Amino acid sequence: MSDPLAWVDLGETPYRGSLELMRRWVRERQDGLVGDRLFLLSHPPVITYGPRTPRGDLPAESSALSVVEVDRGGQATYHGPGQLIGYLIMNVRGGGPADVVRWLENGLIEALGALGFSAKRRDTPRGSPSLVGVWTEDHCKIASIGMRIRGGVTSHGFALNVSPDLAAFAGFVPCGLDDVTMTSLAHLAEERGAEAPTDATVRAAVAEALGAVRAAAA
Repeated sequence: MSDPLAWVDLGETPYRGSLELMRRWVRERQDGLVGDRLFLLSHPPVITYGPRTPRGDLPAESSALSVVEVDRGGQATYHGPGQLIGYLIMNVRGGGPADVVRWLENGLIEALGALGFSAKRRDTPRGSPSLVGVWTEDHCKIASIGMRIRGGVTSHGFALNVSPDLAAFAGFVPCGLDDVTMTSLAHLAEERGAEAPTDATVRAAVAEALGAVRAAAA
């Protein structure tokens, strides 16, 4: 992770369109045409899931939500308005998946701390479903992480709940965890009687915590 990380802001992008873009971004990084990049964006409502996700974890066929299988680690998760999506396209040769995931968890925790919200990572007990991601002190999940490394370059990344409709998580099993409670910065702020941070404020905090510097759009 020695190359400077460029922060690229995008708006709402259809999920399937972002997959096509991501493939291009990965090829550009593998070919050495660009440096490491962090893309921050949002998606219209969609459920994504990895190849090992049990079908019983997915929404019912009657659900109005789009469902897309993807080539990343992790289980089913929701993307939608009010959520900050971060796609990391980074050269991590010499480091393993656990290293970049831990780095990302710690970066998001630092960003939330700068915004005034205490958060933590959790170790996964042997034989238990993965607890990768970012959690509040009372074990509500506020950020999900799912990544892939191919040819020494990462893709996919994280989904941070800023102000999404939390009811969207009730129609499936998020992250393979039957008993998980998903939360958001807006919900945590409301509990305090405070205003939630804006999307722009959250983007800036995340970029700073990950050492990213603003760049031109892709």
